[in-house]
Amino acid sequence: MKKALALVLALVMVLGLAACGGGNETQQPSGGGTPAPATTPDGNSGGGEVANKDKPLVWFNRQPSNSSTGELDMDALNFNGSTYYVGFDANQGAELQGQMILDYITAHIDEIDRNGDGIIGYVLAIGDIGHNDSIARTRGVRKALDTAVEEGGVIKSDAVGVNADGSATAVKDGKLTINGKEYTVRELASQEMKNSAGATWDAATAGNTIGTWVSTFGDQIDIVASNNDGMGMAMFNAWSKENNVPTFGYDANADAVAAIAEGYGGTISQHADVQAYLTLRVLRNALDGVDIDTGIGTADDAGNVLSADVFKYVESERSYYALNVAVTADNYNDFLDATKPYAPVANQLDTSAHPTKNVWLNIYNSADNFLSATYQPLLQNYDDLLNLNVEYIGGDGQTEANITNRLGNPSQYDAFAINMVKTDNSASYTALLNQ
Repeated sequence: MKKALALVLALVMVLGLAACGGGNETQQPSGGGTPAPATTPDGNSGGGEVANKDKPLVWFNRQPSNSSTGELDMDALNFNGSTYYVGFDANQGAELQGQMILDYITAHIDEIDRNGDGIIGYVLAIGDIGHNDSIARTRGVRKALDTAVEEGGVIKSDAVGVNADGSATAVKDGKLTINGKEYTVRELASQEMKNSAGATWDAATAGNTIGTWVSTFGDQIDIVASNNDGMGMAMFNAWSKENNVPTFGYDANADAVAAIAEGYGGTISQHADVQAYLTLRVLRNALDGVDIDTGIGTADDAGNVLSADVFKYVESERSYYALNVAVTADNYNDFLDATKPYAPVANQLDTSAHPTKNVWLNIYNSADNFLSATYQPLLQNYDDLLNLNVEYIGGDGQTEANITNRLGNPSQYDAFAINMVKTDNSASYTALLNQ
């Protein structure tokens, strides 16, 4: 009897020890940051099914922030231990755009002043006055062209409307000395390109607005600048192409890059190929329960890895940023295919080690040229490589409800990638995951 009882007790102890072990340890992102929750290789936490509030979440393209002040929404960025943001370095890209325009003016100073009045006049299409990226690009142009006005140590990014005489308070007349001659630079007009339904970054509005500006200023317009290529190309096709006025955008959309051969002045590649990869890679790593840097700064088992010159991770912001490259007549041939995966991270993952997972991902505006024609096709190339079954949801660019209404059953997904309409509306999504 005693021997039998001893065997039973021993068996109970063995089973108890087995139940306590077997879970993976919590993974720490390379370079610091909040660790992702402990997960098993199939993406589930050791206790069984993962609650929606604990599933991996990536905010992308629109960083959770206060649309008035630009202050980051750290509650959204720390929603759980597997929450991150993926975007690009807005300030670095903004400075590049401004410098690209300045370099063009310097190189073409003999013909840039169309009416010979000694004033280099430009118009500026603003995407969304409350969007950090738009704010940065407006500031970048004004800083480079010496038209910036600072308030409290910060460059103003307000739209000036019409500024025919240079009296607007959000900008000033700049001065550039080129080849020993001084020129005045004036922001003749700027406007948020928002349509009647409320959608911002609206290309159709920009195409119509350039006509209004031309009727007001005529040959005083020497440069057309835009916060993105969608609006830039609308103005280029509507007027500036025919009138040989250099137009500068941002995003390196395929049509804009191709248009450089036809006189489009230039654009900025925000390395959408790297951004799209990071958007899904961060989710893949969290689902696999591996170090978040895997396949990013550290090679994965398929050899995928990014070099330090194409991205950076800011631990305090839980944010991955792709770095930007100026695209001009000198190098545009290298950027003609905007939807091609970035070669260093285009290797297929093994499904046995990285089983297929379901991801819910939305694009805030299905009509947005950059997101629909460049970013989403890249995501669709990477989702196969990373063994992710992604459901793509296209919004109307106006309300969060148009998107959130289609997240009725978050429990059927393993992870989420969210592109908000407005940067302050993170709670519209996290409330659904907290239910």
